[in-house]
Amino acid sequence: MSTTLPETALVLVAILPSQRDFDIARLFGWYRIPLKSAPKVISVDYVAFYQTKSFGDAERWQIAYLAEILGHELTRRRDLIRDEPAHPRAHEEYFKLQIGPLQQLDKPIPAGDWKRITFFYTTGEMFQSAQTVNDLVIKSQDEREVLWHTLRERALLANEYRAQELPETLLDPAILALLGKFTG
Repeated sequence: MSTTLPETALVLVAILPSQRDFDIARLFGWYRIPLKSAPKVISVDYVAFYQTKSFGDAERWQIAYLAEILGHELTRRRDLIRDEPAHPRAHEEYFKLQIGPLQQLDKPIPAGDWKRITFFYTTGEMFQSAQTVNDLVIKSQDEREVLWHTLRERALLANEYRAQELPETLLDPAILALLGKFTG
């Protein structure tokens, strides 16, 4: 990877279950996470993709790609993957993470003993020096405390952003009436 991550960057390690998901991330610039299994905070700086056994012997069980997070939204699976309208989870909510171009790591980070990964957080500093996935895990109490505070700040900022409302004067009175906020 030619891009150097800031030491303080917050990185979400996320599962990349299939080649199709890789192609969507690479070609369309987004990645999906089911709301029901999503990590508590998705307002992170980067997402690192852990490739499962579906990638075959040469590319499975490793992190070989990273992408910057540009934004996110909540939507339904049917709106993300329109060619599967009858999918059993079509009506379920998913986070759609908008991502920058995939950056291939110069040296992939192998899983080592880890094979089943869903989501976990790490830092840019740990990501830059990791030799295996185990090296990405926050182990010391001090590091966990810093990570916890960072995640909490991100969650609070995300909630503040969502809680902001437009002044009612900017909204059409007919819309406000439909919402029950205008009696005039």
